[in-house]
Amino acid sequence: MAKNAGKEKVVAFNRRASHDYFLEDRYEAGMVLTGTEIKSVREGRIQFNDAYISIYQGEAWIKGMHISPYKYGNIFNVDETRDRKLLLHKYEIRKMYDKVRLKGYTLVPVRIYLKDGMAKLEVALAKGKNLVDKRETEKLRDAKREMEKALKLRR
Repeated sequence: MAKNAGKEKVVAFNRRASHDYFLEDRYEAGMVLTGTEIKSVREGRIQFNDAYISIYQGEAWIKGMHISPYKYGNIFNVDETRDRKLLLHKYEIRKMYDKVRLKGYTLVPVRIYLKDGMAKLEVALAKGKNLVDKRETEKLRDAKREMEKALKLRR
C-alpha cells in the first residue's frame, strides 16, 4: 500500500460558500481534466469563487472555474474557463437535480483536493442566506473566538 494512501491535500477552498449559503449535503465528485490542467491544479493555480454547478441532460458540469494554463504546456493548454464535466453517480445527480428544481437549493463547489493522486471536487447542496443570517453567523463566530480566548487566558 502506498505511503500517502487515503491522504488528502486541499488545493483550493471556497470561503465565500460558507458565508453566503447554508451548506447541507456534500458530495465528492471527480473532474474530467486534461494533462496540463491537472498539473496546474497540483501547483494550486486554480480559482472557483464565481464557479457554479449545473445539471444538463443528466450530467453535472462546473462552469466558471478558472485553471491557469500550465507554464510548460505550450500547445496542450486549453481554455482556462471551459466547462468541465463532473464524475458522479447517476443517483447522486438525480437527487441533486430534484432538490435544485423543487426545493430552491443550489449546487456550490466547496473545495478542491487531491486524493490518491486524483483531483476531487467537494460539491454541496446549499440554500442562500439573507443578511440577518449572515450577521448571526458572524456573531456566533465572534462569540466562539472570545470563548477560546478566555479559556486560553485561564490556563
